[in-house]
Amino acid sequence: MSSLLSRSSRTRRPSPVLTVLVVLLGFLTLPMSMSGTTVAIPRIGEELHASGASLQWVVTGYFLTASSFMLVSGSLGDLFGRRRIFALGAAVYTVGALGSATAGDIALLDVARTLSGAGAAGVMAGGGAILAATFEGAARTRAFAAMGTISGIGLATGPTLSGWMVGGLGWRVTFGLFAAAGLVILLGVAFVGESRAEHRPKVDRPGVASFIGGLALLMFGITQGAQAGWGSPRVLGPVGGGLLLLAVFVAVERRSDHPVLDLTLVRDRRFMGWCLAALAVPVGSSGVLVFLPTYLQGANGLSARDAGLSMLMLTAPVLFLPAAGGRLVNRGVPARYLAGLALVLLAGGNAWLTVLHPGISSLALLGPLLAIGTGNGLVAGIIDAQAMSLVEPARVGMAAGFLNTVKGGGNALVLAVIGAVLTSLIQARTGSGELAGRIAAGDLSGPGRALHAAQFTDAWHIVLWSVAALCALGAFTVHALLAPGARPVTLPGDAADSRTGRTLSAKI
Repeated sequence: MSSLLSRSSRTRRPSPVLTVLVVLLGFLTLPMSMSGTTVAIPRIGEELHASGASLQWVVTGYFLTASSFMLVSGSLGDLFGRRRIFALGAAVYTVGALGSATAGDIALLDVARTLSGAGAAGVMAGGGAILAATFEGAARTRAFAAMGTISGIGLATGPTLSGWMVGGLGWRVTFGLFAAAGLVILLGVAFVGESRAEHRPKVDRPGVASFIGGLALLMFGITQGAQAGWGSPRVLGPVGGGLLLLAVFVAVERRSDHPVLDLTLVRDRRFMGWCLAALAVPVGSSGVLVFLPTYLQGANGLSARDAGLSMLMLTAPVLFLPAAGGRLVNRGVPARYLAGLALVLLAGGNAWLTVLHPGISSLALLGPLLAIGTGNGLVAGIIDAQAMSLVEPARVGMAAGFLNTVKGGGNALVLAVIGAVLTSLIQARTGSGELAGRIAAGDLSGPGRALHAAQFTDAWHIVLWSVAALCALGAFTVHALLAPGARPVTLPGDAADSRTGRTLSAKI
């Protein structure tokens, strides 16, 4: 593959426009792969006779490997070339999507989805770094706003399109189309320019191994909580081992002269403020996006198509608000105010969604879902641009990888925790782990349907109030971290423009 890419780069001049289009196709397909799969979960469970953690892993496993490999992919892009890592990620993602389309049992599907997540890490970390290296100043802000908008389109259309395809053609067709999109991305890499850091030190193998192993063990342990019990060795062992490996990772990075994560990034208050915002947004939105379609199909009896249509109330704001947020920042609105407002909307939307009950109408869902979607979309186009503007060009790959690790890890952690907590809460009410797993997967058939729907709803209310509280705390903390300090922030891409003499600055 590397020789093919080298020949292609000699025969075609990189185009900024084509670069944006190829990167944006990746950021369209990957969120669609996530949100679209959620609608197919009940049908997958029925066809492959799966429920509980193994079925949940179809979604969680994707995010687990995506978040685990994101930081590594970004740093390797700085070393070996961001375009090369982007291409490798697209190839791995395509293979994983093909494997998902042809999987004959839940174990093979989980493996294929996990592989897809690893490929997604290369596409997202490489793609963000490519944009940061290609554009500067206001053009960079517009590029990242477009990335947020396209991601929003993927999130918005994923449940609806997948709902139609699952209902009419089956869930395997959905994964087949994701594989086709991955192939198009791979072919488009020929039009993207290569970039890397000026110096290429050795790969930080101990750091890579301890980070991936630690995060994987931590997530795996959490997913076992509902079935094995939170005090079980099956949970405490992996969680304890994961935390220990992550502590080893920090120790290794402090002593390494070529760290996969330069810890000076973590010490930057404003950069960490944007990373916390990137973490808080999935806390407030991903659980609803992933698990609400299952509730609507199970407790309300909606079809996959109708559940997908209902989710448009949540995802539609992400179609246009990222670009609007970017324009507001470019016109002088402090970005930290938008971040605070977004998290307040997420907190309020989750609290409002506690009106959820079996048979709830779409009109009753409109307000809370729009509030959550608006909060999500408002900052989707500014978090990356604001965070990356605080980092010098030589470390944009590492910074993009870390930022996407925070976002992907936040998604994986949220999905693992909410899935496990929902099942645990239902199990506490039913007294049966097997029954709780079926209810959480949307299977409310058989006697006692009304009672099971009420138990499912009670569990949802507890989760929603908890998420609302976390988002409110996040809003306060992010606003404080992003408050202006005594030291002005100079942005690498936003310094004086040599052609116009105009100075561009970030509105923190």
